[in-house]
Amino acid sequence: MKVKNFIKGKNYNQDLAVFINFRIHSGKYRYFLYDLKNNKIVQKAIVAHGDGSIIKNSSALRFGNTDGSHQSSLGKYEIRESYTGKFGKAYRLDGLDESNSNARSRAIVLHSYDSVPDKESSQPACLSFGCPMLSKKAFSETSKYIDQSDKTIILYAFY
Repeated sequence: MKVKNFIKGKNYNQDLAVFINFRIHSGKYRYFLYDLKNNKIVQKAIVAHGDGSIIKNSSALRFGNTDGSHQSSLGKYEIRESYTGKFGKAYRLDGLDESNSNARSRAIVLHSYDSVPDKESSQPACLSFGCPMLSKKAFSETSKYIDQSDKTIILYAFY
C-alpha cells in the first residue's frame, strides 16, 4: 500500500488514513477512513467533488490544482488544523504532491455540507468548489478520529 510506505517512520498517524476513490460514482461510498493496522474500513461515506471536475457528456472526471478551477485535486494531503468557517467546523488540507500543492492557497478543506447524503443512491452527489465535502453525520464521525489523533492523518485522493 502506497500510503503505508509513505507514512512509515514519519511523524504521521501510523494507524489511520483516509482514502477517496474518485473512480467510484459520486452517489456511492467512495470516502474511506481506513485502519491500516488491521486492514479494515472504519468508516465509509459519500463525498462530493468539484464542479470543475465534471466533463460534459462523460462519466469521467478531470482534476486540477489551479485556483478558481473548482476542480478536485488528486494526491496525498495532510489533514491539518480545524477552524470554524461558513460550513461550520472544517479541516485545512495541505497538499503534499505536485497535483495538489495549491490546496491551502485554494482553500481546499475537508468540511460538511447539508446536501451531501448519508445513503448511497444512483443519483450523483451535489458538487463542491473543489473541496471534499461529507454529510454532517459522516463529517462528525470522521472528526472524532481526527480530533483524537495526536499525529497528522494522511488523506489520499486517487482516480
